[in-house]
Amino acid sequence: MSTRSMVDVGGRRRSPATLPGFHAGRPPRNKGLHYPADPPRVEEIIAIMRQAGPSPHGDRARGLIVVLWRAGLRIAEALALGEPDLDERRGALLVRHGKGGKRREVGMDDWGWEQLRPWLARRSSLPVGRLFCIIDGPTCGRPWTPSAVRTQLRRLAVQAGVRRRFAPHQLRHAHAVELAREGVPLNVIQRQLGHTDLGVTSIYLQGIDNAEIINTINSRRAPMMPASAGLRL
Repeated sequence: MSTRSMVDVGGRRRSPATLPGFHAGRPPRNKGLHYPADPPRVEEIIAIMRQAGPSPHGDRARGLIVVLWRAGLRIAEALALGEPDLDERRGALLVRHGKGGKRREVGMDDWGWEQLRPWLARRSSLPVGRLFCIIDGPTCGRPWTPSAVRTQLRRLAVQAGVRRRFAPHQLRHAHAVELAREGVPLNVIQRQLGHTDLGVTSIYLQGIDNAEIINTINSRRAPMMPASAGLRL
């Protein structure tokens, strides 16, 4: 490697980590790490959505949050959406290439569409492209990147005083847990999330709080049997 490539335009020595190919063959730092299911609470998500503010960047952030939270999409699926993939009349979003290249339609509730509309209005004045795109500068209209999304969500969470890890995939977990609490059948949750294995869907529901499980079991009715037999032991 030439000496010239080791200095930047200002003549300062560059870190080897900034050079092309430095990370080739190196596993990512988070490889093998498994974060516990820790979906954010509704009040935390709403606080972050409010913190985003009324700017175009805020409308975009809120729109993405509701697509992740109220439709349960993966971050890659959400960022791959195009404007034609939305069908508000039916309340549906089309995922053209989900995990494993599978195509599916998912639903999103009226409240989610209401939160998405301000961004849709702003998006119509930008160059044609992905639904969630860059707003400013020479790359305006190009796809918003997952790393940029994660950075903005972390920043909003800190500013909103949410003291927990806040990442796009946790909103998907929150979606699954909330559907289960509402009594939605497990196979419907599986189809909504695009899981091929029902066991994977069950893992998503590990985010249900222990106190909720205990309270649910404690509230069960006594066992039922004919009155003539009685329950006295």
